[in-house]
Amino acid sequence: MTWQTYGSFALFALVVTLVPGPDFAVVVRNAVSGGRRRGLASTAGVICSSAIQGTAVALGLGAVIVASEPLFVTIKWAGVAYLLFLAVQALRSAMRATDVHAPLAGTAGGGRAVIRGLRQGFISNITNPKVLAFYLAVLPQFLAAGGQSPWQAVPLALTHAAISALYLALVVVAVHRARWVLSRQRVRRWMDGLTGAAMLGFGVRLAAEGP
Repeated sequence: MTWQTYGSFALFALVVTLVPGPDFAVVVRNAVSGGRRRGLASTAGVICSSAIQGTAVALGLGAVIVASEPLFVTIKWAGVAYLLFLAVQALRSAMRATDVHAPLAGTAGGGRAVIRGLRQGFISNITNPKVLAFYLAVLPQFLAAGGQSPWQAVPLALTHAAISALYLALVVVAVHRARWVLSRQRVRRWMDGLTGAAMLGFGVRLAAEGP
């Protein structure tokens, strides 16, 4: 693999990362409701899961999971259920004033809030079969045909995870800097409603896709 090939993959990964998806919605939701620490914890959960899935695909385990239709379908529906669960939580918060009075702050939330953000980010990503499908479709295209060690795909997978980490961290920082606006009750409720609707849409779209 040449530096030119690596640069092409990094550029492609950046473009893909900039397209909002379930991970983006989950991280924004956590940053809005729990502050910077919880948003960054959610980002860490997403990245850990993405790195695990990318490495699994590079080593051939991802193809085994996708080839096993019952397992793949189970992961898919687990992802659908979790996205809908998070969507309902967000929409309930949007309809209730009790969850939007607390001000948004960089240090908001203790250890339990951080763990909750980490857990939500990890589960939302690990139960998304489209992540495995993405790595299976993309990684081989950036490796020379023939005689390639599976480990040569690992740096590509980790590069995508690193790009995603940087992007999502910048999103969390942007949300934190806008806390003087987001701490307003009406704005917080609108944000909860929007992120809840987005996660609901992602869940429904995932459910509608085959297999």
